[in-house]
Amino acid sequence: MQHSESRASRPNPSPDENGYPAEKARQGYIVLRTPLRRWIFFGGLVGVVILLVVLRLLSL
Repeated sequence: MQHSESRASRPNPSPDENGYPAEKARQGYIVLRTPLRRWIFFGGLVGVVILLVVLRLLSL
C-alpha cells in the first residue's frame, strides 16, 4: 500500500474494495438431519477429544 492508512481505517471504501456484501458472506450451518450424520459428527468430536487425551498422556 502506498498510504500509511490501512484499508479498514478508511471511512468509505469503494464497492470493489468491500469484497462480499454481508448477505453473501454469511456463514452456513451444520446440517445434521439424519441420525447417521449426527453420529458421524459427534463421533468425530469425541474422537478428537480422545486423541488429545492420549497424546497428552504420552507426552508425560
